[in-house]
Amino acid sequence: MNFQKILVPLAGIAIVVLAYRAYGWAGVAAVATGLVMWVLLHFTRMMQVLKRAANRPIGYVDSAVMLNAKLKPGMTMLHVVAMTRALGERLSDKDEQPEIFRWGDAGLSHVTCTFVGGKLTHHELFRPAQDAAPPAP
Repeated sequence: MNFQKILVPLAGIAIVVLAYRAYGWAGVAAVATGLVMWVLLHFTRMMQVLKRAANRPIGYVDSAVMLNAKLKPGMTMLHVVAMTRALGERLSDKDEQPEIFRWGDAGLSHVTCTFVGGKLTHHELFRPAQDAAPPAP
């Protein structure tokens, strides 16, 4: 169960109650203003990430190897989209857990990411086989 969905609103309510007890309605107004600002900052960040991703091809990243090096389990889908600046190519069915997305580059390498509950749980890099002959000097 995702406790953030419960604990964050409870923490907000607790802060409002403590502000009322300490400063009255002026404290409630100050804390409510701060909470609304916090929500607006997160909303603005999400819109900026999605605006940047809308201008790129789906599933494309400049370097799949660099993306693989930067990925860590527990990252949110929004963080991965912000890093790639592109939406991933969906490999799983819609509204099915786990969600599987792929980002590839021009060299035919790709990274397949598995998300459960919006958090990265597993990622795997695929690189095509290189030619056996070394390049000429």
